[in-house]
Amino acid sequence: MTTRTRAIAPVIGVSIGLALGVSPGSASAEPQQDPYGTWTAQVENDAVSTLKGTSDQYYTSGLRLGWTSGTDNQPPAISDLNRFIWGPGVQRIAIGLQQSIFTPRDTQQNQSFVNIKGSGSQGRADRPYAGVLLATVNLISDTDMTRSVAGIQAGVVGSYAGGYQVQNGFHSIIGDTLNRGWSRQLPNQPILQIQAARTWRLPLITRYGISADVLPTVSGAAGDYRTYAQIGGTVRIGQGLDSDFGSPRISPGLDGTDAYKGTRRFAWYAFAGADGQAVAYDVTLQGSTFRSGEPHVSKLWDVGEFEGGAALIFHGFRVTYTQTWQTQEFRGAKSGLFNFGSVALSTKF
Repeated sequence: MTTRTRAIAPVIGVSIGLALGVSPGSASAEPQQDPYGTWTAQVENDAVSTLKGTSDQYYTSGLRLGWTSGTDNQPPAISDLNRFIWGPGVQRIAIGLQQSIFTPRDTQQNQSFVNIKGSGSQGRADRPYAGVLLATVNLISDTDMTRSVAGIQAGVVGSYAGGYQVQNGFHSIIGDTLNRGWSRQLPNQPILQIQAARTWRLPLITRYGISADVLPTVSGAAGDYRTYAQIGGTVRIGQGLDSDFGSPRISPGLDGTDAYKGTRRFAWYAFAGADGQAVAYDVTLQGSTFRSGEPHVSKLWDVGEFEGGAALIFHGFRVTYTQTWQTQEFRGAKSGLFNFGSVALSTKF
């Protein structure tokens, strides 16, 4: 077992152990069936924000396309695996493709002035250029009061992820300044990791047709991309709160997933939440632990997020907006509370 494996095992074990080990108990009743699949397109960007801020720094862009099946129409082998992991519940499978782009704060330098592992080169702390492209397969199991998710992610970090082409290609189209320094992006490396999460829906109060609830969540992942354990929660107020388990996010974060009830003609809610992450490894900050000569910065192990936003479901369509504030992820970051916005549009077929 490698040093990194020994270091990450306790961290991820706490989170996945909580997610797997907590029985639904009295919340084991199955919710209403939903036969329709869901398509979701999502964009996250430091320029898609309700707040004024400097664009193209740190986590600068996320794109995702996902499909989630209707309930209980998976092949028997997948259903058996889902029940083996999570026990009884209404089942779905979700498949997605996502790209995340990370840049330093100063994008007009020809090279990223960061530490170079193994070379003795020490420079100003600035995040390396990195693109990440991931395919995701998740198994989802719902009861009336819980949503449980387990899955795998596989892909690549480096030039094969297309970060340079997407970012500077878009800048060329809109006539914006091209970002320099992509020649110093992290080298290509395959990624494989597992992830798991559980969210509870706890009703608080209903008055005059308006309801409130809270969504506690534990989650975690382990692998070659980002190894972390996370605990958090979201408070919501609105109508039709049983339509979903919160707004979707490009992981990591408080991700309610794309699955929602399409039978309700109208539902809405506003929400606010927070989470804390214990991060054991992040390839986009540290580079590969098995190679020298890569750009890297000194990772912070404790990362917090605060978020707020709103969701609207109307005749099978769902649109959500999430504003996220994130604490610094590495030593020397200049962002303070870094913020970015997330917009997701889903439809049923």
